[in-house]
Amino acid sequence: MSMLSEFKAFIARGNVLDLAVAVIIGAAFATITASLTDDVIMPAVGAIFGGFDFSNYFTLLGPIPDSFKGNAASYADLKEAGVAVLGWGQFVTVVINFLILAFIIFLIVRQANKIMEKPENKPSGPTEVDLLKEIRDALKTR
Repeated sequence: MSMLSEFKAFIARGNVLDLAVAVIIGAAFATITASLTDDVIMPAVGAIFGGFDFSNYFTLLGPIPDSFKGNAASYADLKEAGVAVLGWGQFVTVVINFLILAFIIFLIVRQANKIMEKPENKPSGPTEVDLLKEIRDALKTR
């Protein structure tokens, strides 16, 4: 079997296609979660705490060069200029993104497990109550 035909067989397997679809959907879902955090949750948290914007909080670790032309209070400007900064506010935002995404995935998996409950957990055939009803009905007809 040639390498090309082996590759075709590998790609055609259901698991590989399912994984590819899951990765694409996961990437799109991560974008939605990032927007939810950045555009909805963090502004609400900022409003509650008086304009507190996590993404702009950082600790300066090195000197700002004399040639720096940006805003010295802007994490993005300092980072773009190559200044050593510890972006702990951005890290908090990313952690919140992760927690939201993990919780939503937990809810999806939990619901999928309920839907796809294993058949061995359910009794096969009639229940005891059904059998007793049949016996009762059969005795009534005699």
